[in-house]
Amino acid sequence: MRLLCLPYSGGSAMFYARWRRLLPSWIDVRPVEWPGRGARMDEPLATDPRVLAAQLAGELAAQLDGPYALFGHSLGAVVAFELAHGLLDRGVPAPAILFASGAEAPAVRDGNKWRHPLSDEALMQELRNLQGTPDDALSNAELMRSALPVLRADFLMCGAYAYRPRRRLPCPVHVFGGADDETGREALEAWRQETSASFTLDILPGHHFFIHTEQAELIDRIGWALVRQSGRSIASHRSEDHERVLRPATH
Repeated sequence: MRLLCLPYSGGSAMFYARWRRLLPSWIDVRPVEWPGRGARMDEPLATDPRVLAAQLAGELAAQLDGPYALFGHSLGAVVAFELAHGLLDRGVPAPAILFASGAEAPAVRDGNKWRHPLSDEALMQELRNLQGTPDDALSNAELMRSALPVLRADFLMCGAYAYRPRRRLPCPVHVFGGADDETGREALEAWRQETSASFTLDILPGHHFFIHTEQAELIDRIGWALVRQSGRSIASHRSEDHERVLRPATH
């Protein structure tokens, strides 16, 4: 099972590389890097999420010759949603599961405040509000000089997103939210309208970046969902490096 992981605003998909040693060996974690960051640093930054999703679908379609799942956090969840549709349009089978984390459902997103480029000061304030960037990183001028252009482009993607009603995805949609995130339960529940299969909502402790603070719990729940969907035995949901106590997800 390939697990294609898409980054959040301002981040690199290589964040997910650490998940490779935390998930069972039969789950092949594949970080999906976007243009303008990481190994694709020399490419222009994307500012339209649908264009980006179409580009990624074109790059990935020929590689998906077996079962796969999609995971995206925040903006990455929206791109993962568009990517799922783009892959279906290219004749690729549906993902086993679409995992959408820390994001309102596409139909209820409101990106009006991000339709125009934000100043450095406004971007820094957004980072503080999201509570996912350490203070020492925020005070590192050199680091911020390289990070802010990426973040600015990603916020433009948020503002450029326009929802298009389409046939519901034929795969399960599993949504994660933070109990203290400003994204409310109703906006998370709205993802239910995007699937003709099963829907699951898990609320974890924390703010928007519960993906960091609740990483172990989040990964456990992803693993359990893939175990159930793939028909694997419970015993197979085990890291080769170490065993962890596994808890079934609460819906």
